[in-house]
Amino acid sequence: KAKRTSSNKRQEQHKLPYRIGILISKSVDEELSDPYFLSIRQGVENECNALGINSIDIYRTTNVQANQLSEELDGLIVIGAIDKEAINQLANKISHIIFIDHSPDETKYDSVVIDFNTSTTVAVRHLLHVGYNRIGYIGGRQFDNTDKITSNTFVDDRQLVFTKRMKEANLFNDRWMFIGDFSISDGYRLMKQAIDQGDWPEAFFIASDPMAVGSLRALQEANIKVPEDVAIVSFDDVEMAQYASCPLTTIRVYTELMGRTSIKLFVERMKGRDIPLKVTVPTKLVIRESCGAKRINRK
Repeated sequence: KAKRTSSNKRQEQHKLPYRIGILISKSVDEELSDPYFLSIRQGVENECNALGINSIDIYRTTNVQANQLSEELDGLIVIGAIDKEAINQLANKISHIIFIDHSPDETKYDSVVIDFNTSTTVAVRHLLHVGYNRIGYIGGRQFDNTDKITSNTFVDDRQLVFTKRMKEANLFNDRWMFIGDFSISDGYRLMKQAIDQGDWPEAFFIASDPMAVGSLRALQEANIKVPEDVAIVSFDDVEMAQYASCPLTTIRVYTELMGRTSIKLFVERMKGRDIPLKVTVPTKLVIRESCGAKRINRK
């Protein structure tokens, strides 16, 4: 008992007396259906627990206005994209704001991002290297899903980079671009749309694993085999990717690390750092069955 009491005292001494807010640009249902954002938030919370920061307030842009955030917040972690008007409202209220998966102004705010240009380029070049030229895109729109703070929509960086790379290779076809929401159900709907349209491509870059899982279901219903009839490279490498009906080749994003890094940046700010930092977390191409590379290499 004495040892346990001593340990508890040491933990009390190491607690940081900060109050953190987490503002999520997704509804509860959206976050649960897209493990990408859930994993980021869990990374934030895990690092807070590791550092002894116990005061964490959770907000969502779907049900809160900037003036409803607590006056006692020392810092705010914003997960996802919000527009400039909302950012200005927040900046007038809170001194330290750290953005994850969005960097609105790197001269003012700390941010933790991934390099969508590099990661999307790697995905496209992999499909080209395997031998595909007719490549389509299935993706979603970035938005913060609210009219409380903002209702603006953002064109997703993966879509922009995919379009640029395919145009550079003189292989871009606008008929093979399918845009909806980042969800399993829209992945299913958009792939059915591609199939019903006819003249569908021989490969797809799909901007999230949940969308890819929905797409696999649509292909399965149409008796279209992956990767024999159509290849897929997706994005995120959430847990479901390796257990999909055809294990997904995907871009691994270290989401939990992104969340943890935001808290480290916040603590540095509280200790006096004035210069904003933009941290870019690397990604990695994970090759499984869906792209066809393993099948080709076995020949």
